[in-house]
Amino acid sequence: MSQPLDICIRGDGIVGRTLALLLARERLRVGLVSRPAAAPDAPAASDVRAYALNASSRTLLESLRCWPDAQHATEVLAMQVKGDDGGEVNFSATELHVPGLTWIVDVPALETQLGEAVRFQPQIEQLTGPRSAALTVICEGRASSTRAELGIDFEITPYHQSAVAARISCELAHAQVARQWFAGGEILAFLPIDGPQGNSVAVVWSVDEARAQALLETSPDEFCQLLQAASGNCLGQLSLNSERNAWPLQMARAQRWAGVQAGKAWALAGDAAHNVHPLAGQGLNLGLADVAALARVMQEREYWRSVGDEKLMRRYERSRKADVLATGATMDGLQQLFGRDGPGWQTLRNLGMKGFERSGPLKQWVARQAMGFK
Repeated sequence: MSQPLDICIRGDGIVGRTLALLLARERLRVGLVSRPAAAPDAPAASDVRAYALNASSRTLLESLRCWPDAQHATEVLAMQVKGDDGGEVNFSATELHVPGLTWIVDVPALETQLGEAVRFQPQIEQLTGPRSAALTVICEGRASSTRAELGIDFEITPYHQSAVAARISCELAHAQVARQWFAGGEILAFLPIDGPQGNSVAVVWSVDEARAQALLETSPDEFCQLLQAASGNCLGQLSLNSERNAWPLQMARAQRWAGVQAGKAWALAGDAAHNVHPLAGQGLNLGLADVAALARVMQEREYWRSVGDEKLMRRYERSRKADVLATGATMDGLQQLFGRDGPGWQTLRNLGMKGFERSGPLKQWVARQAMGFK
């Protein structure tokens, strides 16, 4: 007979698995609901996602012994950001006196690490469907059906752009440098992968929806030629070594992130609670900060409070809302500045980049915030 659950987590992606492991460490009985399996005859799609994880996220995952090896978590030592009219911003781990600015983590590798940890944690029961618990945590992503069932408003601001993602092999080594270009309303990022000596990058190219479709349909050779032109041929000849995927970009946030309905508590975490533009790579960092905050609320709760106590839900929501709203507003402002075409916007953003590059303490403070040093 199944044991009663303290907490049921709906969604077993990176955020859901991390939360399950954190709560199990507090001796709570956790149910983790798996995502529906793909149809047996559906073609297997390769996962080309790679996330930029900051120092706080790394510390959290290391505490669970789930940080991938150096081949799958490439340390970024420098970052180069170029505008379309001479604007440029550069960051260096050496100048900031840190071992790395961020780490580009291969999503399948991280999911595998977390999955193995979940499998061997006796406090976690893997489920194919939801079960009753004092607290349900929704980690189902931006299209969460449970959030909709609860009637929680999810305010979406579409950017009318899509992110095109792929993996590219380069003639030249990436040298552990993350590169980003802003030009004509488009944002292109080359994220170093496959370890310190690697010559592959994860590409994220934010373009308008029509162009995204064209980039998906063009031949591999033509796609790489377009990338070489957009990147100034900085890594030499390029070759496509993965499928290409795309997803629509949006800013979104739930009106409420936690509460109690019909005597049962619920909380949102990760993309089910908020979406931001990927231009600064903060999406998964925010989601991992959510689950760290929720686990901390559970750890510090008074012994006589249930895990579904309404005051605990308010503590969790308060602890995250200001940080997430500030980050979302910043990402939205940057998208408005860099995601628009036209000479006026071009002049404004390049002047801003040149000024920021010379700003000294401000530039260092912003970099440290992005790295998770609050």
